[in-house]
Amino acid sequence: MTMEIVHGVLLVLHLIGWAMVLGGVLASMRRPQVPAGAWHGALTALVTGILMVGVLEMGDGDLNHIKIGLKLLIALAVTVLVWRGRKKEDVTTGYLGAIAGLTALNVAIAVLWR
Repeated sequence: MTMEIVHGVLLVLHLIGWAMVLGGVLASMRRPQVPAGAWHGALTALVTGILMVGVLEMGDGDLNHIKIGLKLLIALAVTVLVWRGRKKEDVTTGYLGAIAGLTALNVAIAVLWR
């Protein structure tokens, strides 16, 4: 019961992190720059995702390790893109589109891949 609550809290924080990345990037498309909130959201999503896997591994959850590995790879790519984009003064809308697209892909994999 306690682990279910921990997993639920981590899942909510994970989704909020991805929402911060996607929302921040989409809101910045007019004046292309990577917002600070996207960096914090990417780190939140990355860390909570890793913690969720740990919680599920401790329980009796049956994990699809290929799915988890792919999601981790995409999350790392988003995090690196956001980090590098924060260092630049100007980024292109294509750069922001790549971040938004990879974020949406990561969420879609989580929801659609059973």
